[in-house]
This record gives sequence, C-alpha cells and structure tokens, in this order.
Amino acid sequence: MRRILRRGQGRVIQLDRAVVRAVSRWPEGKHDDVLRNLSGAATKGKLWFAAAGVLAAFPGKPRNAAIHGLLALGLASAVTNLGFKALLPRTRPLPEHLPVFRFVNPQPASSSMPSGHSASAVAFTLGVALVYPPLGAALAPIAAGVAYSRIHTGAHWPSDVVLGSAIGAGAALLTRKWWPSRLPAPATDRSPADAPAVGEGEGLSIAVNALGGSYSPDTETELREIFPKAYIRLITEGHDIVEEIQAAAGRPGTQSLGVWGGDGTVGAAAAAAVEHSLPLLVLPGGTLNHFARDVDARSLEGALKAAKTGAAAWTDLGHVSAGRGIDGEDEISELMMLNTASIGLYPNLVRRRERLEPALGKPLAGLVAGLRTFGAATPTTLLINGVRHKLWILYVGRGRYYPRDLAPLTRPVLDDGVLDIRMVTADEPFARLRLLWAVLTGTVGTSKVTHLIEAGEISIEAFGEPLVLAVDGEPLPGVRTAKFTVKRRALRVYSPLS
Repeated sequence: MRRILRRGQGRVIQLDRAVVRAVSRWPEGKHDDVLRNLSGAATKGKLWFAAAGVLAAFPGKPRNAAIHGLLALGLASAVTNLGFKALLPRTRPLPEHLPVFRFVNPQPASSSMPSGHSASAVAFTLGVALVYPPLGAALAPIAAGVAYSRIHTGAHWPSDVVLGSAIGAGAALLTRKWWPSRLPAPATDRSPADAPAVGEGEGLSIAVNALGGSYSPDTETELREIFPKAYIRLITEGHDIVEEIQAAAGRPGTQSLGVWGGDGTVGAAAAAAVEHSLPLLVLPGGTLNHFARDVDARSLEGALKAAKTGAAAWTDLGHVSAGRGIDGEDEISELMMLNTASIGLYPNLVRRRERLEPALGKPLAGLVAGLRTFGAATPTTLLINGVRHKLWILYVGRGRYYPRDLAPLTRPVLDDGVLDIRMVTADEPFARLRLLWAVLTGTVGTSKVTHLIEAGEISIEAFGEPLVLAVDGEPLPGVRTAKFTVKRRALRVYSPLS
C-alpha cells in the first residue's frame, strides 16, 4: 500500500513540475502584471469581501448570495488554514522553477498544500452561484484567474490549486442549506362579505385617535372632505379610547365603523365592530399598521377604494383570556387579537431587527439582531398545553404567516381558522449553541430548537414568576395563565382585495 501511495505521489510531483515548466516557458507580457495583481487582490479574501460588499448593496437575491458566499468562504478558509496546511506540510516552488520576472517574492511561509486562495475563490463563487446562478457565472472567470495566478506566480504547485479548489467546492456544497431561499407566500385569498358602500360617508362613524401615530390637525379636515356625511369622533387626551370607540359604534344610524389609529386602536375598534355587528373600515393612522397592511389598507387610497365600492372580506379574530395576579387578587382579562401575541424575546428581536434593517437590509439585520438577542438571554419556563418547556420565544399568530421562520411578514389568508404557533425552545442539550448556530446559518426555521405548530387553541401557564404577554404589541404584565382561541369569520373588514 505504501509503495502504491509513493508511486501516486511521485506521479503527482512529476505532473506538477511538468506544468510549472510549461508555464515558465511563456514569454513575458502584460498578463504577468494582471495575474500578479489579481493574486495580490485575493490575499486574505480582500477581493471577495469587496465583491460581497457590492452585492450586499442590492436587496434580495444579490444580498443573500453575498451572505452565502461569505459563509462558504469562511468555512473553506478555516478548513484550509487550520486543518489541511498543518496535516500536509509541503515546500512551495523555488525561484529556479520560474523566471525572475514572474516569481513573486516574498512567498508565503505556510505550507504550499493546499492553496488557500483557490479554496476561497471557489467557495465564494460557488456559494454565490447556489443562490444566484447568473452572478456565480459572472464571477467564475475571476475565480479561475485567481486559482491559476497562484501557479503563474510560483506561489503553489498545480496539485495545491486542485486540492484547494476541491475544498472550496466542498465548503460551498456543505453550506448550501444555510440561509436558504424563502419560498414565496401563496397568493392572497379573500372570502367576500356583505358591507354597505359608504359613498360620502352615509351611515359611517369614524373614531380618530389623536393621541399619537401619524395624526395631525389636517387629519380631521381631510377626513371631513372625503366623507362629508360621516360622523367623526375625535379621541383626545383625557378620554378612554375603548369608551370613545364604543360610543361611535353605538351611535344611532351607524352602519359602518371606521377607525384611524395603530394596531392597538384598531383592535379596540374590531371588538366594538363585532359587538355591534358592523363592518370595519381601517384607516392607517398609527406607527405600526400591520392589520391595515394585511387587508391592503396600508394607504388611505386603498381603504377609500374599498369603502366607496363596499368591497369587504371576512377575517378571523383571535381571543385571549389571560389570568393575572394584580395586587394579590386574580383578574381575568379578555382581549381581542388581530395579529400576534408573544412571550419571551420576540419583541426585543423584532425591535432590534427593525432598527438595523434600514442600514443592513432584512437578512443581515435579522442575523445581527438574533445574535445580540440570544447571546446573553435567559429562557423562560412555561407549561404549554400542560407540558413543561424552557423557551426563548413563544409566538402566536392569528392566521398562517409567511415566511415560515422567525421573521414572519405576510398573512395571505385572513380566515384560515388556525393559530400559527412558533416556539424556540431551550429544552435540548447545548440549546444556546444550537440556537446561535441556527441564527448564524439562517436555519432557525429547520433547527431542532424550533417548533412550528398550527392549532385551533393553545393554553399557557407561568412556571414560577408571572409573565409579560405582548398582544398586538401591547404589553400585559402579571400574566399567570392564558388561553388563545380563534373566532371564525368574526369580523367584516373593508378590503380592496376581496
């Protein structure tokens, strides 16, 4: 066996020397400077980091491709420099093997085998290609040039380049499931509901929250111009929002209830609309308008289009029954849930991601926010449907959200009758390391610490200290128990997508 290995090694050395002799016979030319500069540019990955920076400036596939390429490059570089170079010591080509004008001095002092430049070049390029093939094809000639430049300048033997390239390709293929492309959400689907067209505001009562969001003195004026026949109730400081909305909904002659405000105000209006059997017109006037976005009323124009034509759709509502211990006494809070509820680190994760998103884009902002959030956090112990769990995050969405990971954004169907439950647990061995690795590689959605469940109801119970439960972004402290259920097609809402 040793004789066979030695014979094979001898043939590789002979082939290496034959190729280098052939390269040495090439006449001097401008290509020498090009290849020397290309080799230098790729040292320590500078060329590929620069390419990743350019790609990251373009959201979507180019940015995702850049992230994937850097992950593959990092793995290939670590394997090459920390593993193979220590295991396979080899002397680099000597000055007499190539002409003086072509041989670059000083040569690196590390082992010649394998070529780190080649490993990085192939890893980055193939990593990019796995996400965005046209970009990978565009980078392939540059990667090939970098790999060949290491032979041309005497930095490596040809077999070093071949092995380095194989390591780079293996690293890229190994990371092909990291930061996977998100599957597109299904098409928007609405169940039409009967609702009166409001025209100039006939039978329409609008509750306007003037306490925050995007309200300005011009808001009321604009609404009166659009709906001259509507009743408009302004909610100002010192007034109870729920009481004011109930008063608007219960006004004689009211056939439709409109609301100007954020998700918290819209939630109160939804409860009033259900109680009075009224269709709801959502006018986006808050800092966060998630429900308005889902019914395509994120702009005033979209809401008006639906209102004036009477286009409406059915939507489910979530119901939360929360048992709280307040000042030593038990209290039950009954809440309507339009969008989501959460316990644990999810609110912090979302806040960090949204703060970083303008500068970094969604994928990188999610990565940084996840590492910061989970790096030093402590899990919460809960009973979920009677089963004890240690949790980083419990997320409950009213309806099925997409994408199916920790950054749900859209809800194409409003009346699917399900609770979208997402748990990130700390029950598993090495839970924090598993979670940080999943965040780093973008595989949280498929990790063993993540559990995606759909159900019609779910109950939770605090294990020890009371919890803070966030419902549609509003924190509810002192929660000891909570039960979530779905009320099917409980609300009619004006929507131009119906």
